[in-house]
Amino acid sequence: MGLHFSKEEFSNRKEKTLNSMKNEGVDALIMFRQESMYWLTGYDTFGYVFFQALVLDQKGNVILLTRAPDLRQAQNTSNISDIRIWVDKDGANPADDLKIILDELNLKGKKIGVEYEAYGLTGRNALRLNTVLQNYCSIEDKSELITKLRVIKSDEEISYVKKAANLADKALDEVWKHAKAGVSESKILAEMNRVIFEGGGDYPANEFIIGSGKNALLCRYQAEKQILNNQDQLTIEWAGTYRHYHSAMFRTIPIGKADPKHHKMHEACVEALTNCENKLKPGNKIGEVFDVHAKTFDDRGFKNSRMNACGYSLGATFSPNWMDWPMLYTGNPYVIEQGNVFFMHMILMDSKNQLAMNLGETYLVTENGNERLGQHKLDLVVL
Repeated sequence: MGLHFSKEEFSNRKEKTLNSMKNEGVDALIMFRQESMYWLTGYDTFGYVFFQALVLDQKGNVILLTRAPDLRQAQNTSNISDIRIWVDKDGANPADDLKIILDELNLKGKKIGVEYEAYGLTGRNALRLNTVLQNYCSIEDKSELITKLRVIKSDEEISYVKKAANLADKALDEVWKHAKAGVSESKILAEMNRVIFEGGGDYPANEFIIGSGKNALLCRYQAEKQILNNQDQLTIEWAGTYRHYHSAMFRTIPIGKADPKHHKMHEACVEALTNCENKLKPGNKIGEVFDVHAKTFDDRGFKNSRMNACGYSLGATFSPNWMDWPMLYTGNPYVIEQGNVFFMHMILMDSKNQLAMNLGETYLVTENGNERLGQHKLDLVVL
């Protein structure tokens, strides 16, 4: 059995979940988020793209409903002993199979929490679920019940996050080694991924972002791969990933010669990141972290180039993206706690001058402040 955590760790997670369910007044929780299933049981798959549900009731019963290809997946990667299969056939409605499970657990007429905020629960399947459970039980959206537990990392989880950070650092070493005029973006990506996999890492939950020239101003991956010019700019956002735990980094690297504006933008990014570091400590709200980020850029005249969020939580996440709850934007009331892990990115995209500058690092919140997990310098590196 390929479990990545101790029995005690899983037992503590289950106990915390049951206590939260009790506090929320729900008799059972139906999970559709792969992150919740992995955190609670170790179950590791991409089969959540189909209808897949994990049921936990107040008595501690755990039942997985999935498809046949994931039977052995669940047996080999999780501590789930009760695995049910819904059969692929024309007109199949797995919500009916789920209702049978709920009947077995005597949940008719009870209050059931559902993770509606889940990439695996499509709109069509949500409609099927609601139709089947209508007049059967009381349903409440409890999408954040486990998410709020996952946001505080245990010692075992922190060890994986730090391993991921080490892999992210090694990937940056490869960027500095290979990024130069005449080299393709594909080559750089290949070397970054090579060192991560050779270090025991995993696929990240989303693609690395890479772009040069005008594409350096993009905040998402796209399929074009360019050859670096003699004078260019290269933007890369990536993450080291270990046991699905992520540690992300972000850089824009001038190639050949930096534009004078690059230097000013980088100075602003360093100042903004430093100010955010000083604000990222237990007791403060994450909305306040964003506000110091915004003020720093606005005071330097970069209001029209910055973003409306400056980071988010990181942890064990699955495709399509590694962004986790909560996000750093103005007014967000979440209070920072020891054990939080946040990726903070300072992004400046100057469309008028077609210049980019980005700087991002991952931080572990400690008792009195934070620890930057990346070990590399924040200086502007020109290659």
